[in-house]
Amino acid sequence: MQIQLSDAGKKFNREWIFRGINFSFLPGTAYAITGPNGSGKSTLLQAIAGSLNLSAGKINWQANHTAVPDDKIYNYLSLAAPYLELIEEMTAREFLQFHASFKPLMPSVTIDSVLQLIGLEKAAHKQIRYYSSGMKQRVKLAQAVFSDVPLLLLDEPCTNLDTSGYQLYHQLILDYCRQKTIIVSSNDQQEIDFCTKRIQITDYK
Repeated sequence: MQIQLSDAGKKFNREWIFRGINFSFLPGTAYAITGPNGSGKSTLLQAIAGSLNLSAGKINWQANHTAVPDDKIYNYLSLAAPYLELIEEMTAREFLQFHASFKPLMPSVTIDSVLQLIGLEKAAHKQIRYYSSGMKQRVKLAQAVFSDVPLLLLDEPCTNLDTSGYQLYHQLILDYCRQKTIIVSSNDQQEIDFCTKRIQITDYK
């Protein structure tokens, strides 16, 4: 997935969150968006996801050298973020099946293998509302990482995870995301240490 930001800017009321961003995201590369809390990292990520309109400039998306319309970009990306809620009345198995019905899983995995990979096979039939915060975060990561799409967007992806959760996160990235364009919004060095490119959001105020 290739993404081009051209003089991109976003403001709320009269305050610019960021502006003047000219940047290219290239296929198969991992990027980190860094900056202080409240500086606009998540806002930029949501703009890249097509869920927020820019106040200035534009974003162009391309998949396999073909332009992707703004209203179709959601078909090409997956997102894990603390502010995205799970359907807690569902079990993990039901949730992943539901998600896969409109965003298919990678052909190399199944629902059963995903649950095993994230360590939730024994809790697969338990409603998500009874999960710990760390277990819920593993489900969020799974629906994003294993979606068969070229763009993976991650906002503070290890929120609520313990040491084993961080290890799982890195293993999933290493084993299943090498061909994807990855963009991570975070200040946690452990979440972004594999990213080869960095964007400091405060450079665009």
